[in-house]
Amino acid sequence: MTRRLLLLAWLISALSLSCRQGTEERRILGLFDDLARLAEKKELEKMMAAFAEDYTDFEGRDKAGLRGLLNRYFSGRTGIVVHRLSAKVELGAGGACLEADIALSSGAAEALRRLVRISPDLYRLKVEFSGEPGRWLIRYAEWVPIDPTELLPESLSLFKKLSPKS
Repeated sequence: MTRRLLLLAWLISALSLSCRQGTEERRILGLFDDLARLAEKKELEKMMAAFAEDYTDFEGRDKAGLRGLLNRYFSGRTGIVVHRLSAKVELGAGGACLEADIALSSGAAEALRRLVRISPDLYRLKVEFSGEPGRWLIRYAEWVPIDPTELLPESLSLFKKLSPKS
């Protein structure tokens, strides 16, 4: 009987941990998707609230430098659309990491993409989060342009739906 109770307690605790991790992964993906929607609306200040004060990126920009970069990007484009193709989240002690493939397009290219067969720009993102469950902030980010042959396998089918020329 004691053995069964211990097994049951272990199963409950393992399921609880698994559910919490799943919830935190969904929260991080939700934050990422929220940031994509804010970028599409060019809501820079709301986006910046998701970044830690000690944020840095792969080119050494701090939070103010990122604000300037995004402001310049937004001012030169209309009709920004961000598609998350695939993403994976890894949780660790006091942090989390997200790796994602995204398709980014803007302006007439987005509006007429299927008609004129223009593919969106593809990027691989790596984002590190600090914080605690329920309250994550971005502390580091890097992104590199990729071509369709470099997409993660789970991204390829989604990309094909977006880009008729692929």
